[in-house]
Amino acid sequence: MALKSTRSTAEQPISTAATSDTQPTRLSFWQIWNMSFGFLGIQFGWALQMANMSAIYEYLGADAHQIPILWLAAPLTGLVVQPVIGHMSDHTWNRLGRRRPYFLVGALLASLALVAMPNVSALWMAAGLLWVMDASINISMEPFRAFVADLLPPEQRTRGFAMQALFIGLGAVIASMLPWVLDHVIPVGAESGTPGTSIPRAVTLAFYTGAIVYLAAVLWTIVTTREHPPDDMAAFERMRAVKRGLGAAVAEILHDIVAMPQTMRRLAWVQIFTWLGLFCMWLYFGVAVAHNIFGGTPGTPAYAQGIAWGGNCFAVYSAVCFVFSFALPTVARRLGRRLTHGLCLVVGAIGLLSVAVISSKYVLLLSMVGVGVAWASVLSMPYSILAGALPPGKTGIYMGIFNFFIVIPEILAALVFGKVMETFLTEQSVLVQLVGGDNRLTAVVLGGVSLAVAAALCVVVTDPAATPARKRGTE
Repeated sequence: MALKSTRSTAEQPISTAATSDTQPTRLSFWQIWNMSFGFLGIQFGWALQMANMSAIYEYLGADAHQIPILWLAAPLTGLVVQPVIGHMSDHTWNRLGRRRPYFLVGALLASLALVAMPNVSALWMAAGLLWVMDASINISMEPFRAFVADLLPPEQRTRGFAMQALFIGLGAVIASMLPWVLDHVIPVGAESGTPGTSIPRAVTLAFYTGAIVYLAAVLWTIVTTREHPPDDMAAFERMRAVKRGLGAAVAEILHDIVAMPQTMRRLAWVQIFTWLGLFCMWLYFGVAVAHNIFGGTPGTPAYAQGIAWGGNCFAVYSAVCFVFSFALPTVARRLGRRLTHGLCLVVGAIGLLSVAVISSKYVLLLSMVGVGVAWASVLSMPYSILAGALPPGKTGIYMGIFNFFIVIPEILAALVFGKVMETFLTEQSVLVQLVGGDNRLTAVVLGGVSLAVAAALCVVVTDPAATPARKRGTE
């Protein structure tokens, strides 16, 4: 039995499910399914945003080098919102529980933003609304990561995060293909869209559908999953009273950043290069396909078809993510989570690098298989490794801080990559000529290089589950 601390009860960290002397009970498959189902809706919002925002910006008149800075709202919002929401949810308890109030508020706001986005008529309106949408999605998404650590024992957390990845993959498949389906299967009379004038009707209807699915899926999790109150509510209330206020929140967040566990520090570098690579893909893959594979320009039917096909490619990697998520817990159990994650990132890097030599839209789908394998691991393995290294009562805030290492590379890409595209990745540059003469395609290939670096950095990551307890205690 572990020795009890000599600190007073009021000083003890309070976890969602129990104190540090007890563990959450094992949940059934369907209980894990229900608690993760909300991610289906959250991913609808992300996927529609990722697959269509660059095209929406071009429809509204943006040039290629302007796209990164117009995306800046998304990572900046996550940088601020996630740790704050994590801190707030760690110190929340009401009739809905601890994390579920934030699920609901975020879902309501994000759904409204999804309805409004395809009705914008100017670049500044789209960029501002993206800020609102991203903040809302972050409000509902961040507590979902802490939800798994709250409600599942350590031996089930890999399965819990893999289940989230499963719903992320499924949601992304449907959402990414939705504009194409609405344009080709259901006769909605979608116009192609012209720069500075209109957004295609198929995209508009896809965003409306996403708003409904987002809210419905999150409500399902809220209704079907119960959170457990703190074991000692009086101690929890005393702790919450002591740490109330903006100053206390900022001080605690800064303290926890300095006190990050070693596992988290090493995972941070893996995350930075992983998400730099993914952000390059999301920024430029769709428009690269439209320009290079379909030979279109904004406002032409070929361009609209290329953007829609880019959505289909995203749907493929999301479908692979969905399927591979079933096998991921077994693979991680046999190879270890660190090695599994590194190998998956290598496969993803190969997928993005192969885009440079592909000229067929159908072969392009094969490159997305590798990206899908990496994506499934990115959505689960880092969080599963991290959860075992976090102190009790700090899950929400540390999951929020961990998001720094996603949004910092995105902010750098948004601030710097446009200048890189305009100055260094010109059509005359050697690197662009080697890739195929298009700087958008070159950006996607550089994303593959970044994933390869992330895979190499997995070597230095320490997994608490594979580390003796005595050594873990020294981290």
